[in-house]
Amino acid sequence: MSYEPPIHWNDYEDIALKLHERFGDDFTESKIYRIRFTELLEWVLEIDGFEGKREESCEGHLEMIQSSWVYEWRDNQKK
Repeated sequence: MSYEPPIHWNDYEDIALKLHERFGDDFTESKIYRIRFTELLEWVLEIDGFEGKREESCEGHLEMIQSSWVYEWRDNQKK
């Protein structure tokens, strides 16, 4: 059994990886950028090991998660 450290709001790359694992290529770059922040917030809060609180979220965090998810998606297109 491997231990995964808890994920917090500023762990953008970890969150992006989890979102990509969950949704795979269902979300292309343009679809990721069109996700409503209210929806993205809910998805982040559902991630196993995520310990951030809803009230700690802000638009800046969600923007960084969104762009990190796009980079994760792009990296996986090269494989």
